[in-house]
Amino acid sequence: MVPIRLNVNTARTTYPVVIGPGLISQLATLVHDAGLDRDMLVVSCPPVWRRHGRSLRSFVKARPATLIADGERAKTLASVSKIYDALIRRRVDRGGTLVAFGGGVVGDVAGFAAATYLRGIHLIQVPTTLLAQVDSAIGGKVGVNLKVGKNLVGAFHQPSLVVCDPDVLGTLPDREFRAGLYEVIKYGVIASRPLFDRLAGSLDAVLARDSAVLAPLIADCCRIKAEVVEKDEREAGPRRVLNFGHTIGHALEAITQYRRFRHGEAVAYGMLAAASISVARGRLGAGDATRLADLVQRLGPLPPIRDLRMSEALAAIGHDKKVVAGRLHFVLAAGLGATSIVTDVQPEELRTAMRSLGMRR
Repeated sequence: MVPIRLNVNTARTTYPVVIGPGLISQLATLVHDAGLDRDMLVVSCPPVWRRHGRSLRSFVKARPATLIADGERAKTLASVSKIYDALIRRRVDRGGTLVAFGGGVVGDVAGFAAATYLRGIHLIQVPTTLLAQVDSAIGGKVGVNLKVGKNLVGAFHQPSLVVCDPDVLGTLPDREFRAGLYEVIKYGVIASRPLFDRLAGSLDAVLARDSAVLAPLIADCCRIKAEVVEKDEREAGPRRVLNFGHTIGHALEAITQYRRFRHGEAVAYGMLAAASISVARGRLGAGDATRLADLVQRLGPLPPIRDLRMSEALAAIGHDKKVVAGRLHFVLAAGLGATSIVTDVQPEELRTAMRSLGMRR
């Protein structure tokens, strides 16, 4: 299969995204052709390195990668500090390159290290989860969590190269793979009814992890995100549409200390809640809301939510980085393939939406 190539063009830089099966074996060539192989440090996590590290041994010239802990709870400044120490030991200078080889957590943490070490070095994203390939590896948002909320410390630091190989998704646990598909659903809702319909119609092949099916699906999501980022690199306006489902989703992650939900699972709940508010406001038809709920259900089951307190979720939403000047910027669905951003969603609307998810307290 011929790799799919697209460019992300921002005011500050342009970088390629390359998508196709088998690209991990061509990584050394891709990095060399991009002129980024002078002085590199690879950052990964133990599960990914155990499964795929052997394929990068020649690429890293037999030097061990720097490994950080796996999972959302590893998105901390302590993990960033570990990367700084490795960069200093290697004497990486401002012309060096940090390679993030892992899922969204590795990409966010390594990306923040790249953004801040020596005020910025090159970054290559080699995402190994579906969620990272379709979303977090593109667009330059990097950062870490604080106890009170997600991604509250971060930066905008665009990568110099993104390489997405759907073959590596074959080793993902089923739950992790399905969690990534919720973000694909998100892209269908916010920007492309055809993408939504294609995912719904080819779900069996997608779940079988057929690379020939996955590669164009990943490319469509990357293309949508690239178009959004090109219009609004620093999330001052239009880029907020990418947060569909994330307001309540992030709150659920925070109040469960990032232990219960995969990110995509929390976003799935958030999308259902946002759809509920959208229907109540007359912006989304009940039929489209049902189609969204049915597709989410086909990927389930989602972790339980009944025992969680709405009051705690509302408090977490108050700390969300999407609150600007006291106003929460909330993304509503306006049909499958369109959204609107509002700043007047009331706490009682949020409670009603969370109640519709099954939260009772």
